[in-house]
Amino acid sequence: MNLGARSHIVEKVPRHLFDNVRRPAGIVDMTILWAEHAWLPDGVAPGVRIEVADGRFTAVTAGAAREGTVLSGLVLPGFANAHSHAFHRALRGRTQHDHGTFWTWRERMYELAERLDPDSYHRLARGVYAEMVLAGYTAVGEFHYLHHAPGGRRYADPNAMGHALARAAQDAGIRLTLLDTCYLTGGFGQELSGVQLRFGDGDVAAWAARVEAVQPGTALSGAAVHSVRAVPAGQLPFFADWDGPLHVHLSEQRAENDDCRTHHRCTPTELLDRAGVLGPRTVAVHGTHLSAVDIDLLARSGAGVCFCPTTERDLGDGIGEARRLANAGIALCLGSDSQAVIDPFDELRALELHERLASEERGRFGMAELVAAATRHPAIGRDAGRMAAGAPADLVVVALDSVRTAGTEPAEAPFAASAADVTDVLIGGRWIVRDRVHQLIDRPAASLADEVEALWRS
Repeated sequence: MNLGARSHIVEKVPRHLFDNVRRPAGIVDMTILWAEHAWLPDGVAPGVRIEVADGRFTAVTAGAAREGTVLSGLVLPGFANAHSHAFHRALRGRTQHDHGTFWTWRERMYELAERLDPDSYHRLARGVYAEMVLAGYTAVGEFHYLHHAPGGRRYADPNAMGHALARAAQDAGIRLTLLDTCYLTGGFGQELSGVQLRFGDGDVAAWAARVEAVQPGTALSGAAVHSVRAVPAGQLPFFADWDGPLHVHLSEQRAENDDCRTHHRCTPTELLDRAGVLGPRTVAVHGTHLSAVDIDLLARSGAGVCFCPTTERDLGDGIGEARRLANAGIALCLGSDSQAVIDPFDELRALELHERLASEERGRFGMAELVAAATRHPAIGRDAGRMAAGAPADLVVVALDSVRTAGTEPAEAPFAASAADVTDVLIGGRWIVRDRVHQLIDRPAASLADEVEALWRS
């Protein structure tokens, strides 16, 4: 089956759902904002007039007279969270007493996955997405593989869990790209077992049939190959025809590389390349343990790589060769992954700081490169991420007078700031965060605490 023409399910969805932000009654046709400092495509500029109409920037003019709604501090394009597992948020602060590795952490994650149903997933995810918006994310790519009920039983709506995520994103006002994940095996030559039965569809044709049955409500639909461990080599070529966003976990762990060489006599990257999976629409997530041949294959295919530095250090994955990938012409993006931290500033800062630790050099990435990685919305199929006429009107206001940012130069403030310094967030021309308060969800921290506690008590 060729899903190329059907990969963007939003073709069926009304415009207001495509934007994932409801347009309220009485919204003015044009809004004028004035930023003290703004991060424009050619650098930081003072005194920037920003005109917004119908959810998009219509004009952005530097050195303009003060007029309209004043935005104090530094205004940045909205951040893109290119890799998220929303339900992992319930693990935060509950795994740090453990020793072990990624693989032992995974057992705790599986324990959590067994407890979720569509209603609890919706409640948890709406709190997680609200936290993301408060931190400055305006769009998220959700790597979604928790599809079915315990034991693999199908819900009456086979996409109930995905629809729960879409509702949660709409509640929180964030743009969602649902990366519906194909997950068929428990390892090379191993059948699914235990909680993994919730992830599987049997084969790639059944996965595709379920994805095609998604009902309106998903803002943007993409796909994901969980990993070469979870999709048999013979079924990987199916994804060569996919023309939407396509993500895949790649070489996060050395054990994956070793197992792939044992079973296929090649690296995971080489296996994907032989199957035709790599291409300009593909984003490899992590890419922590890549060979020189792997990097060359990714570069020649036009694929991107998503780093998740706060998760990679939390799980002890290792440090990927970000500078080497960028030098090869590979576009980098960033994600919060396991939600150990939800802070785009921490991710972009860690990209540079991990490089410093590995190379024993400073200044491996310039600030413009770091912000570009943090705002790379095309990685999840969107055209946002820049403050320019015609782009979606998504922006983030960062205070320059906090104890963290006081005295910093505006052009270097993203390296000093944290999520706590985000004061306002505009998505599609609508204020979702104002004065550090989420405008759509009341007391998101309390609701998150209640839901996490309820899940672990269940």
